[in-house]
Amino acid sequence: MAKHNFRKLEIWIISMDVVKDVYAVISDFPVDERYGLKSQMSRCAISVPSNIAEGSSRSSIKEFSHFLDIALGSSFELETQLIIAHDLFQAETHTIIEKCQNLQRMIIGFKQKINN
Repeated sequence: MAKHNFRKLEIWIISMDVVKDVYAVISDFPVDERYGLKSQMSRCAISVPSNIAEGSSRSSIKEFSHFLDIALGSSFELETQLIIAHDLFQAETHTIIEKCQNLQRMIIGFKQKINN
């Protein structure tokens, strides 16, 4: 398998944008959320591009696909946390949720492409 340059993968680029968006939203959370939802959301957001990057270095499609699955799972987890943030803090998360959903579709499509 030819390794992918993760910096050129559209799914990585978009996931990096999501990280920035998440950090902008959580900066307005209450201070007492530092170790709660704020921490969980930042870790999930960071997990997506990190797993895409790590998977791109693997020597087989199967391994890369596994890391894409982890990234996808983290994106669904993040989407849930964004909904919670909206419900609890009236955080403006609609645009980020749409980006997450688009990213999820793109990761699924990319997985299908590399697995065929």
